[in-house]
Formats: sequence, C-alpha cells, structure tokens
Amino acid sequence: MFKLYQSLLTRFVMKNFSFLVLQRSFVLFSLLFAFACGNQSGNNELLSGDVVKNPNTAGGKEAGNMPVLEFEKDFHDFGRVIQGEKVSYGFKFKNSGKSDLIISKVSTSCGCTVPEFPKTPIKPGETKKIDVKFDSENRRGFQNKTITIISNTQPNSQVLRIKAEIMLP
Repeated sequence: MFKLYQSLLTRFVMKNFSFLVLQRSFVLFSLLFAFACGNQSGNNELLSGDVVKNPNTAGGKEAGNMPVLEFEKDFHDFGRVIQGEKVSYGFKFKNSGKSDLIISKVSTSCGCTVPEFPKTPIKPGETKKIDVKFDSENRRGFQNKTITIISNTQPNSQVLRIKAEIMLP
C-alpha cells in the first residue's frame, strides 16, 4: 500500500513539477519579450526608397545638388460628393533642385484612392503632376485620405491629403 501511495505521489509531483517549470519558463520568456519590444513610440511605419538612386551621401557633400520636390499645394478638398461618384485631382509639382527627381513609390491610405505618377526622371525645373482618383463607392460622411510620395529627395517622403464629404444620393 505504501509503495502504491509513494508511486502515485511521485507521478503527481513529477507531472506538476514539469508543468511548473514550463509555466515559469513561459512567464520568463514573456517578460523578456515584453521588455525587448517595449519603449516604442510614434508611427512605426517603415518608409523606404531606392538608396542607390538617392544622391544624398553620408558626408552630405552633395546635399546642394539634390532634387527638390515642390508641390503647388499639398491638400485638396473635393467638397460635397454624391456617393458612388468618382472624382480626381492633379497635384502639380516642380523639381526645383539641381538633379533629376525620381519618384520611386506613391502609396495611399485607402484602396479607394488611386494615384498615377511619372515613372521617368523629372529634370531640374520641370513641372509634372500626380493624379489622384478617389472612388466614393460605399463611403459616407467626411473622408480624409493621405497620399505618401517616396522619392530621392531629402527627406525622402512627402504626404499629400484629400478630403471629401460624401452625400447619399
């Protein structure tokens, strides 16, 4: 009887001991992970451009020769738009720098906003535009959208904004 009791007790302790070790390991790992990933603030969105095409150097010697992306305006209000309507606007810009401007990427905050931008280098002094089409299908109320441009300028990103008030038909 004693051996049976001892055997059951040993199994119980060993089974729970393994669970206890596993539980403490999990807690320790969780704490380490929390501290390693903690202390982050602000917007963590990674913006990347083509480093090879960016003439900015670590020494900053070529900073004066950089392209400069200069928009006539960085905000457009479509006003009141009937739901289902598609509207567009062309954000005009100029390369007021001293070297070719290359726009590598244009992204939007919503699939309802589609940008079209020049894919070829823009010469110094040249003026172009980025067309933005907004589809109000399945939208209602006030809409604010952003368009982020990544280029070989310093800083390498600029944000344009559009706004509309969607009215039911």
